[in-house]
Amino acid sequence: MRPNIAEQVDGTFILIVGISALLLLMITVLMIYFVIKYNRKRNAKASNITGNTTLEVIWTIVPTVIVVVMFFSGYVGFKNMRDVPEDAMVVKVTGRMWVWSYEYANGLKSDTLFVPLSKPIKMEISSLDVNHSFYLPAFRVKEDAIPGRINYLWFQPTELGTYEIACAEYCGLRHSYMYSKLVVMPDDEFYEWYNLTSDSLMNETKPVEQETVSDTLKTQTSTNDSSKK
Repeated sequence: MRPNIAEQVDGTFILIVGISALLLLMITVLMIYFVIKYNRKRNAKASNITGNTTLEVIWTIVPTVIVVVMFFSGYVGFKNMRDVPEDAMVVKVTGRMWVWSYEYANGLKSDTLFVPLSKPIKMEISSLDVNHSFYLPAFRVKEDAIPGRINYLWFQPTELGTYEIACAEYCGLRHSYMYSKLVVMPDDEFYEWYNLTSDSLMNETKPVEQETVSDTLKTQTSTNDSSKK
């Protein structure tokens, strides 16, 4: 089973913060110790302190090991982020000022991202105008949307629910309004919606309002280009 990206990102973050906190504590304690030990009253006449080979070796090796550990933790997570599962469902996402739109392999288009629970999702990301950044905070993944270029990311839904999608790169006056929704659905409900025929798509401007879709989805806005006749 593939590692969970969010857990890997959180683990690396906690590792770095933990090491930083320990270093801060150690340096603070040592600083206070030296201030007390080598204060003017106790050392009226300054003395020359020569080098210490053992200490120099320690403070060279230990920071090197710490940096390598942090790098390895980050690299393992990054490698997983870039290695898309072969069975991933591909969804194209296009950013433009100031909305996200999604297109599925069967031509269905929506302004809300609907995905099945049990399937890894690959997002192919592009932009029609300026630079944007497609960001799924709950899944700890983010990738820039660049005009004339297709980037990608992937994630694995783990729980049913509705999640925020944001633009994480300033893209103009209404950048702060560039939000969308990710809805993770039970597999049967998703594929019932996904497999709608072209004729039914032509007659539906908001496919999430069909009776076969769950009540949660009825609150979401969904559109497709084929409804504009």
